[in-house]
Amino acid sequence: MNEASGQPSPERIMQITTGNWAQSILATSAIHSLFNHLEAGADTPEQVAKAAELSQRGTQALLDGLVGLGLVETRGGRYHNTPEAAAFLVEGKPGYLGGFAKVIFADMPIRADLPQVARTGVPVTPERADLPENPFWEQLVPAIAPLSVPSALAAAQRLGLAEAGPISILDVGGGSGIYSSVWLGMNPQARSTQLDWANVNRIAHRLVAEHGVADRFHTVDGDFHTTDFGTDLYDVAVYSHIAHQESPADNRAVFAKFRQALKPGGTLVVNDFVVEDDRSGPPFPLIFHTTMLLQTTQGSTWTRSDYHAWLSAAGFTDIQFHPTPSPATIVLAR
Repeated sequence: MNEASGQPSPERIMQITTGNWAQSILATSAIHSLFNHLEAGADTPEQVAKAAELSQRGTQALLDGLVGLGLVETRGGRYHNTPEAAAFLVEGKPGYLGGFAKVIFADMPIRADLPQVARTGVPVTPERADLPENPFWEQLVPAIAPLSVPSALAAAQRLGLAEAGPISILDVGGGSGIYSSVWLGMNPQARSTQLDWANVNRIAHRLVAEHGVADRFHTVDGDFHTTDFGTDLYDVAVYSHIAHQESPADNRAVFAKFRQALKPGGTLVVNDFVVEDDRSGPPFPLIFHTTMLLQTTQGSTWTRSDYHAWLSAAGFTDIQFHPTPSPATIVLAR
């Protein structure tokens, strides 16, 4: 809305329409480590161009774009990362999301399939999120790991995991092993088991070892739809960013297996992009729904009432929803 005239403004529509410009600027800057060079002290276009081995013309265009996106700021004609960019776009920092930006940039062509997939409801891409043997897992799994760190920390704080002593953890579909890395790092007496596809578990072993907790991390290779979780074995279980790619029937079935695998009084932590029951928000989970349309056969972004119904049917009686410092919601079920 134009405040001066009281008339609608096209500004937001223009920002959305050119969203691929913003994404390409961010990903290209991450590919060429511009944020790292700025962090290291290069603060003029000439210095950044030399450090990144880019043309000065190209560097100036990227810096202008980053300033326009609010990720870089100028002070006295010199360029600096904003606090947001310094926290999340400097490679090597725990919250680094530049890898995720690169993966999304590489996946941009599949967005052209959206009109067809919206009509048919059937994915076109062979690189589906619900299939194990796809080469994109090698890039995607490490890239999305930082997205779960805020949820892992939030859940740990609410459950008091750092002081919980010798607990056993089950992480189903654990991907990079980020929950194990965070929680085992907080609690030196805890042990963790991750169930995932063999090719993903190989990645997890490498990444968990980098955090120095591999001696207490175990994996089971398998498909969680068919693999038994055991009975009364675990104090805490995790199901993070998996429910959105599954059907309602599959989520009901896996929650029942979790209930059986947990010890009496144990807690299931579900982390996902949860939408309100009237599907009015939050914005990111609503937008993410199209990704599930493009990359899964039955996935969606599910509502609070969906999760509550599935967990209740599995025998959980204490079900709580908590926000996190990310677009995701954690659900604690006992």
